[in-house]
Amino acid sequence: MSTGKVVLGAVAGLAVGAILGVLFAPEKGSVTRKQIADKGHDLADGVKSKYKEFADSVAEKFQSVKHDAQEFAENGKEKYEEIKKDAANAIRS
Repeated sequence: MSTGKVVLGAVAGLAVGAILGVLFAPEKGSVTRKQIADKGHDLADGVKSKYKEFADSVAEKFQSVKHDAQEFAENGKEKYEEIKKDAANAIRS
């Protein structure tokens, strides 16, 4: 089972448990609705935070790969110029 499915299952279980806990609490309807709304906002904030962390992580990895690719390309150009120069010198000799 993938980590994403486990995390999704855990979050869904927590959300359902929180809602059921609030629904069966001995409070007035207005208080219960406010508690549900507050839990929903908390959950939404948590998801937004996790998404931002994930997006930042992906952006950092992309920049790292981009930098590595640029270095690789520069090294390849340098090696190409060296080989080209060596070949030209070999032809002249």
